[in-house]
Amino acid sequence: MERPQHVPVLLDRVLELFAPALTGKPAVLVDATLGLGGHSDALLRAHPQLTLIGLDRDPQAIELARERLSVHGERVHLVNVTYDRIADAVNDLGLSKVDGVLMDLGVSSLQLDAEERGFAYSKDAPLDMRMSAGTGMTAADVLNTYAPGDLIRILRDYGEERFAKKIVGAIVRERAREPFTNSGRLVQLLYDNVPAATRRTGGHPAKRTFQALRIEVNGELESLRQALPAALGVLGMGGRIVVESYQSLEDRMVKQAIAKLATSRTPAGLPVELPGHGPELKLLTRGAELATEQEIEENPRAAPVRLRAAERIGERT
Repeated sequence: MERPQHVPVLLDRVLELFAPALTGKPAVLVDATLGLGGHSDALLRAHPQLTLIGLDRDPQAIELARERLSVHGERVHLVNVTYDRIADAVNDLGLSKVDGVLMDLGVSSLQLDAEERGFAYSKDAPLDMRMSAGTGMTAADVLNTYAPGDLIRILRDYGEERFAKKIVGAIVRERAREPFTNSGRLVQLLYDNVPAATRRTGGHPAKRTFQALRIEVNGELESLRQALPAALGVLGMGGRIVVESYQSLEDRMVKQAIAKLATSRTPAGLPVELPGHGPELKLLTRGAELATEQEIEENPRAAPVRLRAAERIGERT
């Protein structure tokens, strides 16, 4: 199988952030969103004593990454699960703590480049959008069967779409005439129902609706809500977590989860930190880091990335 072109996002910065936790010792890192294995391959090459646990819900990604990472032999353990199962994957190897966790959220290059998967609005393709190929509800199922109120909620909450009510009205009329099957018809509907002024300044008119459908089909935000505390829970002392997000809903969840554990619980005004009440995490980034203009030029998919990182410095009781 031919490997799709893959440029890992912010690779040099990811390597730099993990280096203090992985260099010069046996270490374990979980790549919770393995994809095509670009970040994992670079980390394994940079750290000869590193063991990698790679997770992905997409069986095709697991097979492609297995081929790419085979040069690293027994240092690689790949598991076909969603990333909210990170603790199970770590425990299955007889471990309770790891030295690093990488989460590169959103849709992978493999999924975007596979036209038949229906993630990209630039090509007319079946409205599928399932990250676990072949299982569960498709985007077409959502469009054709959800009540109008649920569709409006999804577009507003997951796509932050201002014109959700107008778009859903058009979807309901169109699906009564003929069910949706392919992306091209939906993209045309969105062009027709998103005002021209917004199209000129707000990016592609299909972007927000496609994002909302993808999140709903794959239960992405619920998985992330469970995965973040699970990932932080397996991070050992001195271990580091690096998360790359590509839309504001995900980044907000990451920010809140990390900030909560980076804050002391000692009541204000006490002269000393109460035992077991200090911060668990130290922030390694000031806010969210963005890709540089050069990085975006080399890899346009890096444009929306927001990177946050933290190091475990304590445990709470």
